[in-house]
Amino acid sequence: MSDRITIIDFVNRYAARYPENTFLREKVDGRWTETTYTATRDEGIRFAAGFLAMGLRKGEKVALISEGRNAWIYSELGILFAGGVNVPLSFKLESDHDLEFRINHSDSRFIIASESQIEKVRRVRGRCKSLEKVIVIDEIPLQDGEMHFSDLRRRGDEFILTNPGKLEERMASVGPDDYANISYTSGTTADPKGILLTHRNYTANIEQCKSVVSVGDAWVMLIILPLDHCFAHVAGFYFMMAHGGSIATVPGGKNAITMLKNIPIAIREVRPHVMLSVPALSRNFKKSFEAAIKSKGEKITKLYEWALDNAIKYNREYWNAGKPCWKLWWRRPLMAVMDKLVFSKIREGFGGRFQFFIGGGALLDIELQRYYNAIGMPIFQGYGLSEATPVICSNSMGHARFGSSGRTVLPMDIKICDENGGEVPDGVTGEIVIRGENVMAGYWKNPEATAKTIVDGWLHTGDRGYICKEDRRFLYVTGRFKSLLISSDGEKYSPEGFEDSLTDGSKYIDSTVLYNNQSPYTVAIIVPAKNNLQEEVRKTGLDPDSPEGRKAQLDIIQGEVNSYRKGGRHQSLFPEKWLPSALIIADEPFTEMNGMLNTTSKMVRRNVEKHYADRIEYAMTPEGKELYNPKNLSSL
Repeated sequence: MSDRITIIDFVNRYAARYPENTFLREKVDGRWTETTYTATRDEGIRFAAGFLAMGLRKGEKVALISEGRNAWIYSELGILFAGGVNVPLSFKLESDHDLEFRINHSDSRFIIASESQIEKVRRVRGRCKSLEKVIVIDEIPLQDGEMHFSDLRRRGDEFILTNPGKLEERMASVGPDDYANISYTSGTTADPKGILLTHRNYTANIEQCKSVVSVGDAWVMLIILPLDHCFAHVAGFYFMMAHGGSIATVPGGKNAITMLKNIPIAIREVRPHVMLSVPALSRNFKKSFEAAIKSKGEKITKLYEWALDNAIKYNREYWNAGKPCWKLWWRRPLMAVMDKLVFSKIREGFGGRFQFFIGGGALLDIELQRYYNAIGMPIFQGYGLSEATPVICSNSMGHARFGSSGRTVLPMDIKICDENGGEVPDGVTGEIVIRGENVMAGYWKNPEATAKTIVDGWLHTGDRGYICKEDRRFLYVTGRFKSLLISSDGEKYSPEGFEDSLTDGSKYIDSTVLYNNQSPYTVAIIVPAKNNLQEEVRKTGLDPDSPEGRKAQLDIIQGEVNSYRKGGRHQSLFPEKWLPSALIIADEPFTEMNGMLNTTSKMVRRNVEKHYADRIEYAMTPEGKELYNPKNLSSL
């Protein structure tokens, strides 16, 4: 696929190539259904005709808010085939203001909503002046100004019969540079912007993805991430279509919690070959695996821990597995035995044919990558951002360096720039800057931000990283510029590496945020894993709720932090001067509901800092710097 084609051309191409292959798998009334490539395309055509019957003009916007399901796919295809622009909205949006802003800012004329999302739309509809009609996916009682999805489909059938050639004419008018999506940023560091992505942005990025990642013919991907995000859009929906594979979606429910509960069931039933993941999900899966092992008793737990240690030491950073051979050769046969005895049982819970995860959304700690590789379910870290549609690079089977974000996609230009915009040598950290057909068209209604972000065709990502000296196809991403810590002497430091390492490497810590804004020392805000801490303290004979028990829990957390200091098991991993001198024990976890995580489970640093502003100020006092201060004790 080297020509500049639209998504319409793309879908038609693969529907013709794999007409009878299953593309969509969805559980309906307790039974998994299958929809072929041809049927998927035809449904898109029927809904496109329905939009023409509704008077949708080329370039007009249609918002879409729903959990992942077949109807989401049909909606996107219908909008795009009709020459419209899809405005995919996260079903995790809870704030009326956030939803209202996106509908109004995008000038959406229609909105498609599922049953689980319709009440949100009804609350804000009166304040959305451009919104003419609400299209409800599910067959529920309607209110004024609403219609059923099935009625849109029926109108499409009538339009095709009474207006021969009109839909084909509209589809032929769509060009590769026409807008396909307005994808809103999740706002980890600023207010959301509407990212304009063209048809060619998408088809180019799919082509680029194929240069770094391969999947087998007719593989099945279970999509557990929101389809509104272009990571699932490209690396899921369209990437699998380009390989003749299929996608299954997790059965929804009345809320996000129900969907989360349905994930393990869907994994067992679908038996996927590949999945997309983000760090928060990867950590949760790991906790589930370890809880299952622990439930089998101390003997099995020790065998598991030994097998894990052996495999990690043999596999190293993937690219150098088993090297030096003269030193590690004996671990390989033991690894094979332990894999059959221990790790194969974990993989059976994923259906027995699972190959790998592609990780995105945020940086994944190297220890977590080593863990998953050891159990035979590697997570291959990738990197991208919505402004790049989104994939910029990825590790993959046979081509991985743990700690890196993988090989950069081709064709695409990349350089690392210093603060003055000058290109720096390989191995030197600076801003990641790219140029290619995957670079967005700009920000909707925001020419100032567009001009700052895209300069002479180069997209300035706002992310820090460096190109590997040994193999310059590999990119190492080190963090966001906007999350940099600044010490009192003006030195800057990116905190994500330590935050992820401490969180992923400790069963006693659920989340970590470092803070230093020209302060005398660094502070860590830590969300404790209370159950594990309390269990550990009980082993010593202490009551976790007693003053001594609470102090013992704080000692455990401090010990985890101290493991990065001189003499600790993680010494020299991070500069000692940036390690926290004071700890704040969080009084609540970081969640989407309290605004400290965004809808893609990324930590929203500015919201965490705002919530804990008083505690940060207190931590800068002699009393607050003390580990056993009253606020830390009460937070446990």
